[in-house]
Amino acid sequence: MIDLYYWPTPNGHKITLFLEETGLAYTIKPVNIGAGEQFAADFLAISPNNRMPAIVDHAPADGGAPVSVFESGAILLYLAEKTGRFLPADLRGRVQTLEWLFWQVGGLGPMLGQNHHFNQYAPERIPYAIDRYTNETRRLYGVLDKRLAGRDFIAGDYSIADMAAYPWIVPHALQKMDLLDFPNVQRWFEAIGARPATAKAYALGPQVNPALGAPLTEDQRRHMFGQPAR
Repeated sequence: MIDLYYWPTPNGHKITLFLEETGLAYTIKPVNIGAGEQFAADFLAISPNNRMPAIVDHAPADGGAPVSVFESGAILLYLAEKTGRFLPADLRGRVQTLEWLFWQVGGLGPMLGQNHHFNQYAPERIPYAIDRYTNETRRLYGVLDKRLAGRDFIAGDYSIADMAAYPWIVPHALQKMDLLDFPNVQRWFEAIGARPATAKAYALGPQVNPALGAPLTEDQRRHMFGQPAR
């Protein structure tokens, strides 16, 4: 039913978390971003920003032609509306969930992504950039920790807001964050990690990319970072 264009990155994991929770039938179409497959013409036809994940739904709700969706937040919202799951139906619950979904796609993901880049991948250490993004990461963890005080999950029940945020917290050690400093985040993180669907979703990573975690080659860096407009 669903073709998932995927590589095991935080944004890719968001979608496998949802699909494994709901049991929707899906087929993984690997997009090896280190090999430049995100620039292939057939992929750009469904993901014009040359980023994965993307999906093609071959059984959309209107019964018409297949629907393609790019951008991980848009995909989560599409799938939640398709299945009627992990997005509250009531007005206030829906608003809160979407607020925190967009908080992740607009803030948590981009800022932590820059943290990863300057701490892990940049060819030279730039102290200002490292401090800037490490401090912003710490601030965002603090925002999430406050939100989770007295709550099991970000917006009430487990939702697409949690699925969006969790994969970006998984590499917390690489972000120079200690979850002991954020006890509510730690509790939430452990609860999601214990879900069977989470284990299934993350088991896909090394299956799709057996070299997961290996240092990047110069060719992989060239494909992944600093692409010009073309």
